[in-house]
Amino acid sequence: MGISYVQAMVVRQEAIATDIFSMELQAPELAQDAKAGQFINLYSKDGSRLLPRPISLCQIDRNTGRLRLVYRVVGKGTFEFSGYQSGDRIQVAGPLGNGFTPLPGKAVVIGGGIGIPPMLQLVRELPGEVQVVLGYRNEVFLEEDFSSLAKVYYASEDGKHGVKGTVMDAIREYGIQGDVIYACGPMPMLRAIQAYALERKIKAQLSLEERMACGVGACLACVCRSKERDAHTNVNNKRICKDGPVFYAEEVDLT
Repeated sequence: MGISYVQAMVVRQEAIATDIFSMELQAPELAQDAKAGQFINLYSKDGSRLLPRPISLCQIDRNTGRLRLVYRVVGKGTFEFSGYQSGDRIQVAGPLGNGFTPLPGKAVVIGGGIGIPPMLQLVRELPGEVQVVLGYRNEVFLEEDFSSLAKVYYASEDGKHGVKGTVMDAIREYGIQGDVIYACGPMPMLRAIQAYALERKIKAQLSLEERMACGVGACLACVCRSKERDAHTNVNNKRICKDGPVFYAEEVDLT
């Protein structure tokens, strides 16, 4: 399985919340090999923006060859992408990174902010009982997609959706327990989940959010501290784009 560089066609795109867009791409070469937790690189048509934008995969449909991306507009690149319409083409590369590994047992799937979209495909693929915990700043998105697949618990900063507070507050409030944890979100959230999982000896897979440059592990711009020495760099680092973005909780040092 290698990386494909293709001109994908935009099937549809819509705004699903403030500055949050859902884009569906026709890219059978990528969809065939992609797995939950991976991402793709999107390239701007503006020659002044040389670096691609990495965006996680929200849904993968191998039968139709389509990929769904749900992303937040945060700069000129993603602003450009948000203007694309059905029939437009965009250069993409992928699938990139190492995704989640579904394990047996009762699963707790946790997403925070823009770390929520990549958890949807995972929920679709996990065997057995799945509980989902989603944390929002305020505005909710993708709630119907998740609730159609599993029991969903919410946390929000303003308290309008579920527990007022963090995903960890929701886990404590609702007494959520499981055998395996899968999580993606901002670093403070992942630190708390890592500490929780290690303390209770629960297997946890964490997908790290990080600004990336190349997306293929060559530039070493996105690294995290690891417990073991990396053979590529000969230091205690892991390349998030290449070695991750998904790591087991015991592999990485998030302090």
